[in-house]
Amino acid sequence: MSPLRDETCLFCKIVESEIPADVVHETETTLAFRDIEPQAPVHVLVIPRNHYRDAAALAREEPATAVDLLTAAQAVAEQEGLADGYRLVFNTGASANQVVFHAHLHVLGGRRMNWPPG
Repeated sequence: MSPLRDETCLFCKIVESEIPADVVHETETTLAFRDIEPQAPVHVLVIPRNHYRDAAALAREEPATAVDLLTAAQAVAEQEGLADGYRLVFNTGASANQVVFHAHLHVLGGRRMNWPPG
């Protein structure tokens, strides 16, 4: 079990293999799996194995793991064939449409990413 875990958190349960996920990449500090409601042809979530409410808390409490998330996202993008470009998104807080309150980074690609996103 991860040292920092929320027993009610969906993503903590995925880390502990209590809930199945389509895992595409993992490291000692991160886990990456396909989003069950993809917003692009490639939509992978990269999460820290330890529980932090959002990206700000992760950066404050475990900055090295925040860097690990970016490194893992880059590895996922390469693995998924997104050499022509991809988008990385952290939603932080309910007003930013964060739904699961466990820090996570979205890797989106496989189609043109228009700006502004909406």
